[in-house]
Amino acid sequence: MTSVVDPSLFKAYDIRGVVDRTLTVEAVRRIGAALGAEAIALGQQEIVVGRDGRLSGPKLRDALIEGIRSTGAGVVDVGMVATPMLYLATQLIGTGSGVEITGSHNPPEYNGLKMVLGGTTLYGDAIQQLRRTVESDAAPRAAAAGPLRTADVRDAYFQRIAGDVKLARPMKIAVDCGNGVAGAFAPPLYRMLGCEVTELFCEVDGRFPNHHPDPAHPENLQDLIGALRDTDAEIGLAFDGDGDRLGVVTKEGNIIYPDRQMMLFARGVLQARPGAEIIFDVKCSRNLAREIAAHGGRPTMWRTGHSLIKAKLKESGAPLAGEMSGHIFFNDRWPGFDDGMYAGARLLELLSCEADPSAVLDALPDAVSTPELHLKTAEGENVALVERLRREANFADAREVITIDGVRVEYADGFGLARPSNTTPVLVLRFEADDAAALARIQADFRRALLAVKPDAELPF
Repeated sequence: MTSVVDPSLFKAYDIRGVVDRTLTVEAVRRIGAALGAEAIALGQQEIVVGRDGRLSGPKLRDALIEGIRSTGAGVVDVGMVATPMLYLATQLIGTGSGVEITGSHNPPEYNGLKMVLGGTTLYGDAIQQLRRTVESDAAPRAAAAGPLRTADVRDAYFQRIAGDVKLARPMKIAVDCGNGVAGAFAPPLYRMLGCEVTELFCEVDGRFPNHHPDPAHPENLQDLIGALRDTDAEIGLAFDGDGDRLGVVTKEGNIIYPDRQMMLFARGVLQARPGAEIIFDVKCSRNLAREIAAHGGRPTMWRTGHSLIKAKLKESGAPLAGEMSGHIFFNDRWPGFDDGMYAGARLLELLSCEADPSAVLDALPDAVSTPELHLKTAEGENVALVERLRREANFADAREVITIDGVRVEYADGFGLARPSNTTPVLVLRFEADDAAALARIQADFRRALLAVKPDAELPF
């Protein structure tokens, strides 16, 4: 029977669903079997398995391990770890393949799987191929279960970062982990680097009782902003539920969004790698490309999605990439995967050279902009709407229309973006301009174009 596996689990970048409703134990067991068979076909004999701090993690881990071992493939269980620690474990242990059981920043009832096979993150067509194997329950079973062993990668992860990142002076920082899995690792890591750490919600609790573990939304950073106001901490770092994304807050309570973080990271990387290519996604500020070019780098805009950015990074060999959601990829002194805790360490390394770290961050080029806005659509309608915009819309004042991922219209004084989400049936919109008047004009241009292709649209701007 194929009905035990809900096809909606298989997203563009990972597998994700509501536990016991769409993401069942049986579905995870079958996914494990499909992954085990594929790993063996690639010549991989073992798969590393880790999990975040969600309450459903242990039972899903057991099901995943059972499925993998049923094919004869071995499993190395590294326990409760952040997603980037799982990525590093696949390299340290030498398997090249691993699965993190994580719901990332989703609500407590969700969980999912982020997967690497043979050194390549699974996304897009590879995940759909996995779905077909799972639905047919066609993974071959071995006569005997594959071996199971455990490993602890915590100290190796800490030593790898501490051996790479050196602070010019001790710093006082506040860290908010939102009760996500990073809470078990970020505070001791930063203390090892020489920081005095004020902890907020660093007890791992899969119910997320204090606030949602997603630093992309300002409401989830209010406690951190308060801590910076009320303590002598110089800077605030926040992490999402599985520790692969970074949020940053200054002493004055200003949020430094990831595209502005990238400006500072790019300056540092380009000092060591003059003329290097720096990759960023279509949602990022125009100021980022300008900063990269001003410091002698080659800016490359690419499609949104951590798996897509990671693939582009691997193809290009660029030393740095990042996206607006907070995934930052260092590929110079670090092995090219997204790691919020390591990105935080690199930020502290740069800021420790400054007498006033917040002043440095606040001085980064900024613009008038909107957050990510969502227009809800029917399933698949978001893709069709963007296609119609590409074909039919006339943006009269546009300098350039970029269509690598949706429609990004560049004006002399700003940009507008409409792209279909790869994970939910929404149209993602974002706007930026030199001033409020220009922002209003650009939004009016997009309002006209969107209503021409969807007259009943309830626009969020």
